[in-house]
Amino acid sequence: MTDEVKGNSRRTFFIAVLTIMFIVFVGRLLQLQFLYQEEYGKKSEENSIRPIARDPIRGYMYDRNGALIVDNRPSYTLTITPAEFQMETIDYLARVLQLDPEFIRERIKKGKVYNRFAPVKIKRDIDFQTLSAIEENRSKLPGIDYQIESKRYYPTSAKATHLFGYTKEVSDQQVADHPNDYRPGDIIGASGVEGKYDQYLRGHKGFEFITVNARGEMLGAYNDGRNDIPVTEGSDLTLALDMKLQAFAESLMAGKTGAVVALDPNDGGILALVSEPDYDLTLFGSGTSYEAWNNLNTDPMKPLFNRATLTRYPPGSTFKMVLAAAALEDGVINSNWTITCTGSYQFGNRAFKDHIPHGVTNLVESIQRSCNVYYYQLMLKTGFTRWTSYGGEFGFGSPTGIDIGEENPGLLPSDEYFDRVYGKGKWTQGYLISLAIGQGELGVSPLQMACYAGALASRGNYFRPHVVQRIRDKKSGEMLTIAPESRKIELSAQVWNVLQEGMKRVVNAPGGTGGAARVPGIVVAGKTGTSQNQHGKKDHAWFIGYAPADHPKIAICVLVENAGFGGTVSAPIAGMCIEKYLYGNLIRTTAPRLEQLMAAPQDSTAD
Repeated sequence: MTDEVKGNSRRTFFIAVLTIMFIVFVGRLLQLQFLYQEEYGKKSEENSIRPIARDPIRGYMYDRNGALIVDNRPSYTLTITPAEFQMETIDYLARVLQLDPEFIRERIKKGKVYNRFAPVKIKRDIDFQTLSAIEENRSKLPGIDYQIESKRYYPTSAKATHLFGYTKEVSDQQVADHPNDYRPGDIIGASGVEGKYDQYLRGHKGFEFITVNARGEMLGAYNDGRNDIPVTEGSDLTLALDMKLQAFAESLMAGKTGAVVALDPNDGGILALVSEPDYDLTLFGSGTSYEAWNNLNTDPMKPLFNRATLTRYPPGSTFKMVLAAAALEDGVINSNWTITCTGSYQFGNRAFKDHIPHGVTNLVESIQRSCNVYYYQLMLKTGFTRWTSYGGEFGFGSPTGIDIGEENPGLLPSDEYFDRVYGKGKWTQGYLISLAIGQGELGVSPLQMACYAGALASRGNYFRPHVVQRIRDKKSGEMLTIAPESRKIELSAQVWNVLQEGMKRVVNAPGGTGGAARVPGIVVAGKTGTSQNQHGKKDHAWFIGYAPADHPKIAICVLVENAGFGGTVSAPIAGMCIEKYLYGNLIRTTAPRLEQLMAAPQDSTAD
């Protein structure tokens, strides 16, 4: 091949390569100009237009009487814009803020990954002295700024800790999982009403668009603010709660361990929900320190544990109406069926004890005086399957569906459960004796027991308990009313009459175990219970009830752990709560105070 031919071949190859490159470049240019113009146009604008997020004010909460119970207060939050911040000032800033320098570095690092021009929240609720120190050194701290945010404020004497719940800063994982909903540093509801209704309470962020130059300096509002997105404030909630009753119930439970749940038996609205011990919700108002969070988690009294909804204890004699309903409704006995109680019942080689000998006892009297021997025998006549079925009808063994999220479904034993735990054919009728009086494997929560009391009060209307009644959209002014959900427990009128008569006698008749729950001028119906503690401590004291007996407006459950007899300890607390709610105040002037009632000798008939 001659040199001329070789030269022509190289020239042709070179021209071909240039032609291909030209075609590729032109094609890419056309692609960018026409196919991806919108996408890359937006990215280009991002380099010159900076969105500044504005947080909405979280929705307020009101009680059933219109009292403001969860408010907001202004709070200063220090921010750093990573693109403008000088890292050599971290040590000084850390000293002023009393933070670990590494914490600030980590925050800035995460902020750069998300958007280096977006302000990163470093510390919330800084005091005026710290804010002044920052302002005095503004020239030395480029990229430092502050935002005015809001934090939760509780203007009443009631705490309602486990009902309200707390807010917290969104986690990195939540931001990654929901990039369209959350940004780093956002505050969201984490528990209770705050968590369950966060989508309504949180509102929607607003954005101001600012023009910046190549050095990141702000030049002014983009397009005179016409593209700004206004903030949408969070919706307000009206709760079924009565804050005066809530505060009063909390005061009665101070220093004790247990729970009080009161509800309206006509719609299931929660009037009060107390779990003691509790904690201070303001610890979560501006970011929780590791030390504070660790102290709460390691506290042996477990203040974070919601005893109103998560406790699973045997209910003792308060459960006897379930067995009575099953036996009556299915015709196993009638209300005139009697037994003779000698103080114990012999089954096999074991004697099952009662509090005292009750003598000849019929069904109404068995509820009134809480005769255990009556129910030992009634359980064997009625059978395990019926007992479990009717227990399920009253909501036991299942979550109630309350709108604060956390709850324990409890345990309602059945044939299948015993077969699984003990082995088929390896358990006997003797296992049922303890269940007859609400002991053994049976486990319930105070919330379930309050719903049970409400169903007994309303003659079978079982309402799903709820805390929130209405949601008001601030932007539109529209009010969303949450309709109560209910189902019917089908028992004959005669059965309801017997159960309710027995419960009235518990509180109002001689020999009744719940006399300490009496309220002047009001007929209270109730049932006491004392459940054994398997850990060697004193028994747990229960009381359930409702009032007025003929037209119920409140149903209640009181549980005091390791306190003794329900009739001595829990009944007076319930009575005072009923009196407070129905009268608006305590009207008794000569009756002994709660401390005197609880300090009295514990009669073995108190149950």
